[in-house]
Amino acid sequence: MVDCCSAPGLIPFEQALENMLAAIKPITDVENITLIQALGRVLSNDITSPINVPGHNNSAMDGYAFAHESLQNQQSLTLVGRSMAGQPFEGECKKGQCIRIMTGAKIPADCDTVEMQENCQVDGENIHFLAPRHRGDNVRLAGEDISRDQVVFKTGRRLSAIDIGVLASLGINELSVYRKLNVALIATGDELKALGQPLESGDIFESNSYALSAMLKNLNVNVINFGVIADDEKAIREAFLQADAQADAVISSGGVSVGDADYTKLVLEQIGEIAFWKIAMKPGKPFAFGKLPNSIFFGLPGNPVSAMVTADLLAMPALMKLQNCQANPAITLHAKTVTDLRKAPGRMDFQRGVLSYNEQGELMVTSTGNQGSGILTSIAAANCYIVLPAEQGRVKANATVNIRLFERFFA
Repeated sequence: MVDCCSAPGLIPFEQALENMLAAIKPITDVENITLIQALGRVLSNDITSPINVPGHNNSAMDGYAFAHESLQNQQSLTLVGRSMAGQPFEGECKKGQCIRIMTGAKIPADCDTVEMQENCQVDGENIHFLAPRHRGDNVRLAGEDISRDQVVFKTGRRLSAIDIGVLASLGINELSVYRKLNVALIATGDELKALGQPLESGDIFESNSYALSAMLKNLNVNVINFGVIADDEKAIREAFLQADAQADAVISSGGVSVGDADYTKLVLEQIGEIAFWKIAMKPGKPFAFGKLPNSIFFGLPGNPVSAMVTADLLAMPALMKLQNCQANPAITLHAKTVTDLRKAPGRMDFQRGVLSYNEQGELMVTSTGNQGSGILTSIAAANCYIVLPAEQGRVKANATVNIRLFERFFA
């Protein structure tokens, strides 16, 4: 791979993402799990329905079921039975007759229409219908939602809570899924201190591994946290060798710039095949991607905002491909900016903003303020990126800008 960090110019964000995804080969190992274990797992085969859903014609309303032709020349029918959810009417409903029916109950074989009870008057066994009706009103047909042998979910789908409900409605309890990824986290920097340690002059608490670990758990992977590694070549080499032996992917934060104490590049060139990218994006220009003997590697910037944004926009899509997951396209919108936005041409800028509606129902976006790469609260207060193209300069208030909604990894 070419060392792009030493090459003139910056790689466009889109090209960097495309090159990285092209270099990743998804895992193929699968395992069988039960439905209760399935949240967030990735299907390794298509799911086809063994049944119709619903399994029979049923009523969408509490009311009265009848054959539509029975009311062609009259407005009243004789009540001859009841159909309840789980207790269907098994008798015969002849012309001129109707059946009392509850929501979800099976439609009797002789009936094809249901009238809601609010449109009926009851006089003993005589039911008078007040409103005009159409054949099939308020009837849910068998297989209307899902038909037998229909492909419900395709290979590569990450199962949500709703998906699990759908599978349960089909009676499916055993699934084949891709195994979980093992992802190692490494933070580098002499100034970083673990929580609970005293801060000396120039020290800061290490926060990247906590945020990254939470994001990765939203991706449903096994996180192996190696903690903080000092800016020491031998210690960094040992940490990366151990991480590579245990993980499918290794994510480090810090040490991918060009400072005197940034040993990550040196170590990774010795033990792996590394492409260091200077990406034309802000925040997050210093980002590294490469391959170790047994894993892939992502080197995130050390500044908290840069680390979170590059993890979200670059590492997460790559990990999704590695775990064979079908990624949904990012949701992008257009909105008017409430204030001026500072921007110099040269890099694609992912500023943090709050998307809302004004009184006229227009989408508006407000910057979260200071966009410095060390201002982590700029993300905490936001719900979207304000995506400004590389060639874009300063943006005036009320201009229309592109908005990219945050993925669930920040939830």
